[in-house]
Amino acid sequence: MFRPTPMVKLEMITLERYRDNVLTYLHEMGAVEVREVEVEEAQRDAPNEFYRKAASYSIIMSRMADFLRLHLPAKKGGIRDFIFPPEQKKRRYVYQGIEKLIEDVESFLSEVEPEIRKVEGEINSLNTEMERIRSEIAALELLSDFDVDVSYLRHSGIAQVLVGKVEKIRYGSLEKELLEALGGRVVLVPKERGDTVVLAVAFLSSDYDRANPVLAKHSFERIEIPEGEGRPYELVRTYQNLLGRKERELEDAYRRAAEIASERYDDLRFYLELVENERNKASALNMLARTNMTFALTGWLPEGEVKKVEEGVRKLTDGIVYLRFSRPREEELDDIPIKLNNPGWARPFEMLTEMYGFPKYNEFDPTPIIAFTYSFFFGFMLTDFFYGMIVGIVAALLVKGHKKFNDGTYRFAYTLLWSSLFTMTMGALFGSYFGNALDVVGQYLTGNPNFGMWRITDPLRDPMFVLILALAIGLAHLFVGYTIGFTVKWKNGDRKGALFDQLSWMLIILGIVLFATGNGARIFVESAEVLFGIGLTLFAIGEVVSNGGLAALLIISDFFGFVGTWLSYARLMALALATSGIAMVVNVLVQMIWGIKFLYIGPIIGVVLFFGGQFFSTAINALGAFVHSLRLQYVEFFGTFYSGDGRPFIPFMSRREVSEVVVESSGKNDSGGV
Repeated sequence: MFRPTPMVKLEMITLERYRDNVLTYLHEMGAVEVREVEVEEAQRDAPNEFYRKAASYSIIMSRMADFLRLHLPAKKGGIRDFIFPPEQKKRRYVYQGIEKLIEDVESFLSEVEPEIRKVEGEINSLNTEMERIRSEIAALELLSDFDVDVSYLRHSGIAQVLVGKVEKIRYGSLEKELLEALGGRVVLVPKERGDTVVLAVAFLSSDYDRANPVLAKHSFERIEIPEGEGRPYELVRTYQNLLGRKERELEDAYRRAAEIASERYDDLRFYLELVENERNKASALNMLARTNMTFALTGWLPEGEVKKVEEGVRKLTDGIVYLRFSRPREEELDDIPIKLNNPGWARPFEMLTEMYGFPKYNEFDPTPIIAFTYSFFFGFMLTDFFYGMIVGIVAALLVKGHKKFNDGTYRFAYTLLWSSLFTMTMGALFGSYFGNALDVVGQYLTGNPNFGMWRITDPLRDPMFVLILALAIGLAHLFVGYTIGFTVKWKNGDRKGALFDQLSWMLIILGIVLFATGNGARIFVESAEVLFGIGLTLFAIGEVVSNGGLAALLIISDFFGFVGTWLSYARLMALALATSGIAMVVNVLVQMIWGIKFLYIGPIIGVVLFFGGQFFSTAINALGAFVHSLRLQYVEFFGTFYSGDGRPFIPFMSRREVSEVVVESSGKNDSGGV
């Protein structure tokens, strides 16, 4: 706790024939971050034909899985499945090398690929055909005003007939220019349809080159005449019957696709996950170094995983392996990957730390502190007992439903659950239960206009007390940050930074606290002046040492920057007031409406408005509390000591949802190598 997980550097050399199984074991274990072996003139490897096949099959099966997913039977889903998602069943696969896996995948694809491609092709073909039929029906409906056989409308020979659309405002000039261009050797039959004219044009085929530019100039949009004979309305019925047959064929194809999806989707997803992990595993190959007989691997792993990794690798290689585990050297500190190390109660809050950035290996991990301060600030800002209860119920359900997955939803809900406890506590202390709702109900039931719930203070009536409390909390929060920064810098040998950048502000804060709490007592005032003066002197010296000639300006700027940071904690008071204010407004509106007795409209609307308004207030104020609580951590608190410049630990790791791989030692090269 408070420090990242101790890391160990791994260096390994073993025979080439064990490489596939060793990589697979490390990949499934997910405990090692593989790094490039830094050896001059080392041979590098690249994915062989089997890994290239895995990548190719991954693309093919991914497309087929997308197709089948569209045709899976609809699941009930809903809110219940979101809160309590079902756990995926995993199938076991005994890994015997990439060659055997590709052989199994090809055997599976030889069965399912033709089946899926056939029904997919039918569906695509039918959809294309139906789209064509719909287009022809639309064209025939436009031609319905021409009560002639459609064969006349596609006539060509000595005379040519064209049918198309033109804007109504363009028709007059089109007719005039066409008559002039063709010397009157043209017949136009217009049919108006709103702002459009459907136009049949007949002229000599020899005049086409003179007619076409005029038609194009006026944006004449030609209509392709559908095949068949008969009047347009007769052909519409024919095409509609054809469309109906195609729709029935499409339904049959969809039904077959659904049957295939029900039968094959889980198997396809299983093999897809296997080959996707092989493709991911191949990314480590170019980081290894090798000779014709051996290969070398290096990386970082948590200290607690050393024994398990060593035992597994020695078993897979029959003990023919060189392993070296070493603690990081001073020059490697900036290169060590960071894995946070916190007790179970604080681990979900690592999400908040990681959103900002990871600590360096020799830095302080603030997760346990922000587990408390973030939750407390959230509760102070939301500060309503029933609001906290609503958030807590939702969070508790999500924690229970997602705990087995340990996913992002679980971690976020866990932080909200802790925050809801602080919210209820602060709500009880400030006497806020849906704002002043219980006060109003108590006054109504008792007839006592002065009835009120117990509270230490009312934020709306005594905002100055809440502001002072918020600023006092801010000073304490900042003091903790500067103290942590002082400790870390002193321990890491940065004595100058510890004194000038951290201790100076610690003394200034102590001086402010003594002055504010001393009630004018001489000993407190004098002690405050001494501490404040020493702190300010250290701060000024630090500015001069760091900035030279610009120190005078930066002393003023940085000091008032600190004041601004401190005053930023006033947002605790501001959001607490906003929560109480919005809740009170909802209650006042309900009181105004409640008096309407006609057909009980007032009470009915009042109940809906009360719960709707309070739930809306819960959501909008919880969002504000979430954002501003994070801001107080990231900007104000982290600014006192935390860099967040560490590199996260990214293990060489498989992604398993539906498959479980077991790697067995063979004692010989059954895997075929890579």
